[in-house]
Order: sequence, then structure tokens, then C-alpha cells
Amino acid sequence: MEQMLLRLARQLDALDESSLMALWEKYAAIVAHFEPSQRWEEAALVLSFIQAKRWKNQLFNYHWARQIQLAQQNQAEGQTGSPEGTAGAAFSLETPETSRAGSEGGKKRCQVLSFKPQKRD
Repeated sequence: MEQMLLRLARQLDALDESSLMALWEKYAAIVAHFEPSQRWEEAALVLSFIQAKRWKNQLFNYHWARQIQLAQQNQAEGQTGSPEGTAGAAFSLETPETSRAGSEGGKKRCQVLSFKPQKRD
């Protein structure tokens, strides 16, 4: 299972974000009108793939810019060393509750991120 997911991740990473984003509205429209069908389920996964690629790129760009910023700060202050340790601390998928629970039982719990409906004007 893990190997299959890694293969999917490599294939998704090979795709161009701008080409994927051109398909976003099409799949968002399909997903917005729920129907209990395989077509809807596949569209929901395609939309998730598109969003995953965009999220990954945004997160990568954030860390890259943060790393450069910290390196420039360190250089201006005359410090040497790598800023990676502090750049990685800016983002975490853990909440205080899950990090406490993980440290107690040795295993971290997974958390399903909820989707909130878009507010309509």
C-alpha cells in the first residue's frame, strides 16, 4: 500500500501545477453537486490531488523563502550555521492535544481534517 502511494506521489509531483489548476474549476463544480456515483468519487479524488499539489508547492515555497530569510539574518548578524532547524519549526500538523497524546502513548494519533462549507453571500 505504501509503495503504491509513493508511486502516486511521484507521478503527481511530475505534473505541472498550472496545468492541474486549469482543471480545478471543472472538478470543483462536479464535487460541489454531490451524487452517490463513482464519477463523483473520482472527481473528489482528482480535486484532492490538484489541491495536494498546490498545497505541497506552497509549503515548499514557504520553507524555501523562510530558509533564505533566516540565512540572510544569520549572515547580517555574523552567525554561521544552517537555518534548517528553525525553518522546520514554523509548520506543524500537530495540535497541543495530539502532541501530548503522542508523547504519552508512544504513538501519534491521526487526525482527519474537516472541510467547512464555503459561506455564501
